[in-house]
Amino acid sequence: VEPNATIREIRLMFHKLYPRWYPARQSIKLDPKGKSLRDEEILQHLPVGTTATLYFKDLGPQIGWTTVFLIEYTGPLFIYFLFYFRMPFVYGLDERFTSSPHPVVNLACICHSFHYIKRLIETVFVHRFSHGTMPLRNIVKNCLYYWGFAAWLAYYINHPLYTPPSYGKKQINFAVIMFLLCEAGNFSIHVALSDLRRNGSKIRKIPYPTKNPFTWLFFFVSCPNYTYEVGTWISFTIMTQCVPVGLFTLLCFIQMTIWAKDKHCTYLREFKDYPSLRMPIIPFLL
Repeated sequence: VEPNATIREIRLMFHKLYPRWYPARQSIKLDPKGKSLRDEEILQHLPVGTTATLYFKDLGPQIGWTTVFLIEYTGPLFIYFLFYFRMPFVYGLDERFTSSPHPVVNLACICHSFHYIKRLIETVFVHRFSHGTMPLRNIVKNCLYYWGFAAWLAYYINHPLYTPPSYGKKQINFAVIMFLLCEAGNFSIHVALSDLRRNGSKIRKIPYPTKNPFTWLFFFVSCPNYTYEVGTWISFTIMTQCVPVGLFTLLCFIQMTIWAKDKHCTYLREFKDYPSLRMPIIPFLL
């Protein structure tokens, strides 16, 4: 192997010798307990001498992130409609194909559908993934989470005995405005992050605010896309005043806080000049 060989080139060499282990399935490390090396890293720039021992780990069958997101997000979109249209096997024959008397139920369906349609559009046209694949076994777990919660939320929101929010139109209108602002903010952040890799580069860069006001949250947090995402589900909780939605929002917040902290620590570790004012997900707090 030449000193200027990249890890990607080494993966391809390995694949030629062992066709079973394609590059996305390989984890190449300098130490068995260390981190996987990135494709763009060059052998001579690593802390090795004239000889080096690389450790291989089989990551198992892989699936592309685009395919993962399309599967995860298409499910909730159609599952919700089964409850919204009150299919006979959901609430019983007496309530089949009947519409809810509460306008907020129709509004909730529109907002829920809009959220997942936006996600599908972002998956196809906006997102650029630093890691092209994930383990195939994880798709079942992810789908159970997204699809299961979509069914649980939809069951109660579209139930014949559902009661509308306590404060009526004021509460609903406030929630809808908050929902739309958070969706716009989430989309704006995804576009800004995508622009950092416009030329197909996988090199990590510090994201900064742009002229778009929705991106100004970058002044205060490392992962404003998660901040807006949590805000979206908080507004949906306020709109529907439904306990299962609130529990889903809480779980989303916990998971996204974990992801945000990990990404924040990575930024601090990789960039000496990283803005000190930023917090992982909530400005000035968390």
